Amino acid sequence: MAPQRVQVAVVGLGALGSAALWRLAARGIDVVGFEQFGIGHALGSSHGQTRLFREACLEHPGLAPMAAESRSLFRRLEEASGRDLLKITGGYMVGSADSDVVAGTARAADDHGLPYERLDREALTGRLPHFADLAPDARGLFDPGCGVIHPEATVTAAVTEAARLGAAVHADTRVESLDAGPAGVRLTAGGHDYLAETVIIAAGAWLPPFVPDVDLVPIRTPLHWFAPAAPAGESGGSPGFDAGDFPVVVHQVDPETVLWGHGSVDGGLVKLGIGDIWGERPPRIDPDTLDRGVDSAAWRRLSALVERVLPGLDAVPARVEPCMITLSPDDQFVIGPTAASPRVLVAGGDSGHAFKHCLAIGEILARDVAGERQPYALDFVRPSRFGV
Repeated sequence: MAPQRVQVAVVGLGALGSAALWRLAARGIDVVGFEQFGIGHALGSSHGQTRLFREACLEHPGLAPMAAESRSLFRRLEEASGRDLLKITGGYMVGSADSDVVAGTARAADDHGLPYERLDREALTGRLPHFADLAPDARGLFDPGCGVIHPEATVTAAVTEAARLGAAVHADTRVESLDAGPAGVRLTAGGHDYLAETVIIAAGAWLPPFVPDVDLVPIRTPLHWFAPAAPAGESGGSPGFDAGDFPVVVHQVDPETVLWGHGSVDGGLVKLGIGDIWGERPPRIDPDTLDRGVDSAAWRRLSALVERVLPGLDAVPARVEPCMITLSPDDQFVIGPTAASPRVLVAGGDSGHAFKHCLAIGEILARDVAGERQPYALDFVRPSRFGV
């Protein structure tokens, strides 16, 4: 039987793949998407109830325009889906004045004309009395554009909207083979054969085999939630830990340790973590054999940090669940065609800060496929920077 012909196939419908599917379908492009698990699943890199949003991105000066476009697309997807996906809370960057977090955020904001407010130590402790053991030289920067994204809802909304616009969606369908040739890209999925003009591979931690010439490293990075040690206002209690009192916070405790998190957005728990791109990296993992169990080893370092700097929280997490992210050699995304075949585009790498950019990355990929001009510089995320 002849393979089914399609313009574009998207492999992986997590953060980046679902966004690409939506943006391609919005252009009227014949697109089919494959997801090896269910839509909005918790087995990869695009779950955990919330993810941070920042527009003044300290990780690279080229990320701010991408984040701005993503913010606009979040609002469009909210309007299309009728769902709340991005909540702007504002956020505090904390550290010494010359720290990566404070100085880097200020530099990104200045470069792109984004507003912010500088805070000395006294003002910072007045705004965030939750923190203890602040260094004498601690300073703060308030970024009003920070917020919290709902990842599962975003993925589901993007796929649903793509399907409404005509995309074919195959959940619980793993791509078994993929071969790019002069006539197109042949792939087999769910026992059926397809011939696509272009394939976008957005497979998260399963991406590395498709880009063997780039050292993409999937790592295990558990997600942690904490409960207040005592309700706010009670004797011995703590300041409130809802997102209104404790919004997005990124605290560079020392040169190798960055604590990130936010207060409860739904009356529940406080989400915290330690940055994975700071200091020594965890070991490479195989996503198909990921240890999905949790024990005290998974939270020991974070618990010690919480006990020291956020004494109003119970230092033992109330909830822990495994997650994976995939890092590139220079901690930036890998987006676009590789030298192996211009018909095969990839999207992934540095998923430690991908979700805030996901909808813009979907739009970038759709522009690539449609041959449209990109409105901002992308050399720093193209696979070609690695010579591939």
